[in-house]
Amino acid sequence: MEWKERIEVRADVLTGKPVVKGTRLSVDFVLGLLSEGWTEEEILEDYPGLAVEDIRACLAYASFTLAAEKIYAIAV
Repeated sequence: MEWKERIEVRADVLTGKPVVKGTRLSVDFVLGLLSEGWTEEEILEDYPGLAVEDIRACLAYASFTLAAEKIYAIAV
């Protein structure tokens, strides 16, 4: 499964933040729930518009974004 199938960035939805397609739930919101200890089951129960694949797509998007991040050393 490609995250691109489930994550979109549109200027007219949440000012361009990446969201789960067809929702107003941002990737960072879903990741925040996971970081607070929510299980996939709890998220799906509280947000029935989501699927397990959406949660995994959020994780894959975060991984892709961090892997593409470039770090530049600054002389001190």
